[in-house]
Amino acid sequence: MSESDLYLRRGVSSAKTEVHQAIAGMDKGLYPGAFAQVLPDLIGGDRDFCFMMHADGAGTKSSLAYLYWKETGDLSVFRGIAQDSLVMNLDDLACVGALDGFVLSNTIGRNKLLVPGEVIKEVILGYQEQVELLAQEGIGMVMAGGETADLGDLVRTLVVDSTLAVRLKRSQVIDLSRVRPGDVIVSFASFGQARWERTYNSGIGSNGLTAARHDSLDKSYADRYPETYAPEVPRNLVYIGPGKLTDPLEGTPLNLGQALLSPTRTYAPLIKKLVAAFGGELHGLIHCSGGGQTKCLKFGQGIHYHKDQLFDLPPVFAWIQKHNRYSLKQMLPVYNLGARMEAILPGSLAQEAVELSRSLGIEARISGRLEASGSKGNRLTVKHQGEELHFEA
Repeated sequence: MSESDLYLRRGVSSAKTEVHQAIAGMDKGLYPGAFAQVLPDLIGGDRDFCFMMHADGAGTKSSLAYLYWKETGDLSVFRGIAQDSLVMNLDDLACVGALDGFVLSNTIGRNKLLVPGEVIKEVILGYQEQVELLAQEGIGMVMAGGETADLGDLVRTLVVDSTLAVRLKRSQVIDLSRVRPGDVIVSFASFGQARWERTYNSGIGSNGLTAARHDSLDKSYADRYPETYAPEVPRNLVYIGPGKLTDPLEGTPLNLGQALLSPTRTYAPLIKKLVAAFGGELHGLIHCSGGGQTKCLKFGQGIHYHKDQLFDLPPVFAWIQKHNRYSLKQMLPVYNLGARMEAILPGSLAQEAVELSRSLGIEARISGRLEASGSKGNRLTVKHQGEELHFEA
């Protein structure tokens, strides 16, 4: 069974085909090629400015945090869930050039019978910590309150969502419609330890966690914590892996549960430096979240993306692949595989971008190039692990 089939049978779609069909007719904003929707300045009415609002969350990673807490008593994992929820918004907006002046609101839905107030306190403290950390990096954000709702009839454990709003000068917008044949791809590692991180990061981010959770952990968790999965999911797809949360993950200082829960790294401080260094010569930034290493297919027109120098799989992804016998083709559209951010820019600037990233503690490399596809559509060729794989938009 393919990874996408497993996802669908678990009630998830990595491709989100139905969602994209539902919004196909919606206004794509001032810059249709940008990574996130850009609107006119709805606040000040200034034609030199634009406005963006973005909503996202930690997804099913919060269910894994609940499971880890119940098994270990470690409440701190919920601070990481707040970071996941915040960064999944922040880094999307940073890809458009927004790097300051954010307004943050959050929505927490919980099953009060299972999730006590001490968990909610940790989530809120996690938001506060991230806002303070970002301020130290020159990225301003104001918390504007939020909502905590007791939704026991709808939510089995906990849902943590965020919304960010920001104004931006139109001259600062990074528009991916500018990517062109001849550009190169610089990939920035999701694993390791960036300057602003306190501990090693596995790189998992906040995508593919439904698959990672069920494919990694063993059946005993299904019996003890039925609230961590939907009863509609076939029993033979629930917690079918060989692992325990506290098993050491070879090659890292983390156990398996900590690796799967590694808080999503923000690249905003790096992007701030890239924008300062390259300005308009930075043709695009791609957040490899939903869609994993195939995310680039959505941007530009008539582009053939070639990726032939990806990072070796970091331990958490290597573990998932090995123990579930997944092919590379199954994993590429689901996981970032060690690089959750990409810059598209002229080759003459690529090595400088690599060195700038490394100065912040983030490994980077020139991972590919752009050529003309020969049609209006986009294509992707990936050469990795001795395979050559092809994808089309």
